[in-house]
Amino acid sequence: MSAAAGPTVERPLHVAIIMDGNGRWAVARGLPRVAGHRLGAGAVRRVVEAAPSLDIGTLSLYAFSADNWRRPAAEVATLLALFDEYLRDRVQECVEKGVRLSLIGRRDRLPSSMRRRAEAVEAATATGSVLHLRLAIDYSAREAIWLAVERMRQAGGDSSDELAARVRSGCGEPAVVPDVDLLIRSGGEQRLSDFLLWECAYAELWFTDVPWPDFSRVDLEAALAAFARRERRFGGLTAGPAALSPARHTSTS
Repeated sequence: MSAAAGPTVERPLHVAIIMDGNGRWAVARGLPRVAGHRLGAGAVRRVVEAAPSLDIGTLSLYAFSADNWRRPAAEVATLLALFDEYLRDRVQECVEKGVRLSLIGRRDRLPSSMRRRAEAVEAATATGSVLHLRLAIDYSAREAIWLAVERMRQAGGDSSDELAARVRSGCGEPAVVPDVDLLIRSGGEQRLSDFLLWECAYAELWFTDVPWPDFSRVDLEAALAAFARRERRFGGLTAGPAALSPARHTSTS
């Protein structure tokens, strides 16, 4: 990506993406909604491949929200099958390219075979240091905060760092992840949709009309260029580079 005018951006970044517009993309072309989801998987691969060269260290993708269970059963089944297929087919590539893959969100409602595969992939890619790819599946930020409070209460914890760490996994278990620097949403809508509300406290937001199946490296570069031009004050009066938030430290319990 060519250098953008504005403050220097510290790296690596945590970029989160709400991958929206698959269904509408398909309907606009007279195709079933599931066709959009299948093509959206290609956009995932493009973004994951581009991320390390753009100084992205953590990439969180909103794949399936807790509210998405209310969609038609056939669509839900297709989405789950696509997730399982991604976990099955990309593990070796992730290992070879140094990508650590994690699932965030609840797991108890996922098919048992998918849970086992996710655990195997997480174990196989645990040492990846080039990119931390996080797939949010059956995820709700509000529920993540509630689960963190419940698990911390049960464990007798009482520190803000422990609470923050537990929120970041989406399921109440501690996770070491930086705050989000830039949140991107494709597909034309402009809302957070219950995604990483805690981690996005000081995130910059970037919305695009490009539907997710069409999202490319060029779109990712455009978002990062816009981010680099912004001044982030984090509640203070002195502008700093579009870089690290005060809470960017990777807290643990």
